[in-house]
Amino acid sequence: MKKLRWIIIIGTLLIIAVVMYKSMQGSKPIEVYTQKVIKRTIIETVSASGKIQPETELKITSDVSGEIVELYVKEGDQVKKGDLLCRIKPDVYVSAIERVNANVNSTKANFNTAKAQLEQAKANLANNEAIFKRNQKLFEQEAISQQDFDASKAQYEASKANVQALEAGVKAGEFNIQSSEASLKEANNNLEKTYIYSPVDATVSKLVSRKGERVVGVTGMTGTEILRLANLNEMEVSVDVNENDIIKVHKNDTALVEVDAYIDKAFKGIVTEIANSSNSNGTSIDQVTNFTVKVRLLRSSYNYLISEKNTVPFRPGMSASVDIQTRRVSNTLSLPIQAITTRNKDSLKTKIVSDEDEIEVKNENIDKENENNSTEKIKEFVFMIEKNTAKQLVVKTGIQDNDYIELILGVKEGQEIICGPYNAVSRSLKDKDIIKVVKKEDLFKTEQ
Repeated sequence: MKKLRWIIIIGTLLIIAVVMYKSMQGSKPIEVYTQKVIKRTIIETVSASGKIQPETELKITSDVSGEIVELYVKEGDQVKKGDLLCRIKPDVYVSAIERVNANVNSTKANFNTAKAQLEQAKANLANNEAIFKRNQKLFEQEAISQQDFDASKAQYEASKANVQALEAGVKAGEFNIQSSEASLKEANNNLEKTYIYSPVDATVSKLVSRKGERVVGVTGMTGTEILRLANLNEMEVSVDVNENDIIKVHKNDTALVEVDAYIDKAFKGIVTEIANSSNSNGTSIDQVTNFTVKVRLLRSSYNYLISEKNTVPFRPGMSASVDIQTRRVSNTLSLPIQAITTRNKDSLKTKIVSDEDEIEVKNENIDKENENNSTEKIKEFVFMIEKNTAKQLVVKTGIQDNDYIELILGVKEGQEIICGPYNAVSRSLKDKDIIKVVKKEDLFKTEQ
């Protein structure tokens, strides 16, 4: 019995020792690193990527069909307005002019014939009219028979009708001449269109068709593309912005542009165009909806790249990323983004303190609010250092950039706020927990 008693006593002491050890382990301070609330300038940005393209680009097509027999330019050439770019084989159009020209001459000859016939008919009309008038007097004097009078009258009426018909024929001849001359003008225009000239001062950015290839030209519609002309002195970046961010972007917003071809260089730009409709063609629910935004590259920001050997720093199709600066706040209280957290109702203590008021939050009250279908706005928190413990503060945030977030309410300048580690701030750390402040680099060394 005595031996059993000692076993029980020793076992009880071991259990007490384990409980005390566990208790001491539970109260071990949480190692954190901190940063003070200071004032910064925060610029909210919307990031997107896309391709560089000329602000003005023309697709040169042919109005007439045929084979390209001469091509006077190549990619990269500078052209002036009125320079000859290429020539379409003109044989068919030369033949058309000759044919239409012959038709014009034939129409004019027919017109002259009709005019001569009209003059002859007018002379016959005058003669028949004189005969009719003489016979009318003779008929009144009963010198000729009714039959002779009727015959002269019929001949006079027929001559008059013939003159009217020939006059109509002459007018028709005039219209035929106008029609054939219009056809001749059209044929000449078609022949002129076999010579394709530059409409503007520009650079040949792309050759689509080559010498010897055939092109289709449809007047009034889009024909075969031969080449493209672009003003490479005015370039822009066309990017796709997600629907969640497009409402933040406005015309004339400043943008920083990074081009893959120029590492560690940033160029300035300005938003010039925002699409009103999305560029999504699909109907799937999972379809990503983007809007096209165009950002003009400001020449003053890349003038230093221009030289005799590099007259055009940016080429159409280059990849670029854009940070559009949508909002800017200067001299505002801020903290690193990782210092801000949100918590659900189960992780809240009974007291949450802010500079404005003290809010009593109890689980049962939240449950009642949920039962009453009331919607509680998600709150944001930070943890301030107070006598080696974490003090949970309600804050109101504003805009943010890639690293820092604006604090509108809840903190004061100079307060020391816990910024990491991330797992502690976002999950495990609670109000009044005991903490130990260490350097950031030492903390991560310990974790490793």
